[in-house]
Amino acid sequence: MTQAEYLTTKEGRKIACRRRRGRAPGVVFLGGFKSDMEGTKALFLEDWAARTGHAFLRFDYSGHGQSSGAFTDGTIGDWAGDAMAAVSMLTEGRQVLVGSSMGGWIALLLARAMPERVAGLVTVAAAPDFTEDAMWAGFDADQRRALESSGQVALPSEYGEPYVITRRLIEEGRDHLVLRAPLGLPFPVRFLQGTADRDVEMAVALRLLDHAEGPDMRLTLVDGADHRFSDPDCLALIAASVEEVIARAGGSS
Repeated sequence: MTQAEYLTTKEGRKIACRRRRGRAPGVVFLGGFKSDMEGTKALFLEDWAARTGHAFLRFDYSGHGQSSGAFTDGTIGDWAGDAMAAVSMLTEGRQVLVGSSMGGWIALLLARAMPERVAGLVTVAAAPDFTEDAMWAGFDADQRRALESSGQVALPSEYGEPYVITRRLIEEGRDHLVLRAPLGLPFPVRFLQGTADRDVEMAVALRLLDHAEGPDMRLTLVDGADHRFSDPDCLALIAASVEEVIARAGGSS
């Protein structure tokens, strides 16, 4: 296993990272909302990188895992900034971004902000614009009032403690929406989505495929796969998608 290291962003956030050096293009894993870099998909991809010899990076956003800060202080812009800092400071050349859930949104923001550093993109149950289209749109009147009056609302979670959603997260998220303006993805892209995902509906994946513009985009729906997308078949599909993107981008797998 790679050794943990830390980078400090220009905003002073201390970001925990694990990377392995290897051949290009490198692969960067971008985790989901309130997840960390020790998850099944991140560790699987690190093992894949060790077998294939590719460079690999995983990290925790601020307020997540081993990184500094409180989760409730973070926003989409903060976490995208953390990802940009990690890619800029800890990788060389173009990277294949693998974004899971919220990490899919972060990957799209990186692709828009620094396309010269992106060799390709693989998303797993990507959740672009979820703070607006899933959270805010799904709040009832009482939840919206609570958010306005107290600045936060707690949402139940199947993955542990309730998610505390802040007004700042919702409002700041509106500055980073990617489905309201043209979204060019000028490199190989593979969107992966489970049909039994109760957190991100298939309609989101279809909307993203329809909205984005690029020369080589494909959406794969996996019958019965849930949001975790972490059983052996799903993990094998992620690896195959990364390898296909590398091959289509002109690299070697």
